[in-house]
Amino acid sequence: MPTRTAAQRRTEAKREYDAYLAECPARQLLDRIADKWVSLTVTALADGPKRYSDLHRRLAGVSQKMLTQTLRHLERDGLVTRTVTPAVPVRVDYALTPLGRSLLPVMRAIKGWAEDHMAEVWEARVAYDARG
Repeated sequence: MPTRTAAQRRTEAKREYDAYLAECPARQLLDRIADKWVSLTVTALADGPKRYSDLHRRLAGVSQKMLTQTLRHLERDGLVTRTVTPAVPVRVDYALTPLGRSLLPVMRAIKGWAEDHMAEVWEARVAYDARG
């Protein structure tokens, strides 16, 4: 096995997580965080822990199945914690982890961009559709 320099090892490590490469595991993560329910769930948790029912009310249009799936994926990826408090009925709270909080500025920016530029996108869509 040939000896590699530290620079060569860093280059190889960077190549391992190049999302442009088909086999890159970062693609799975990129696919996950690009999901609309993920971005909305992460931003909904920005102000602190929320109960499932609060999230479901906040995220208009999300099905129970999709919200449950989204929260499980976020928990598995280390972005959200799930805390169960014994009570009648049982209380379950979801909160962002430090890793999840590090994603928050990006998600807020994307959400804000979509809200700020929707009128321009609508105009572009209408113009495109009018062409044929």
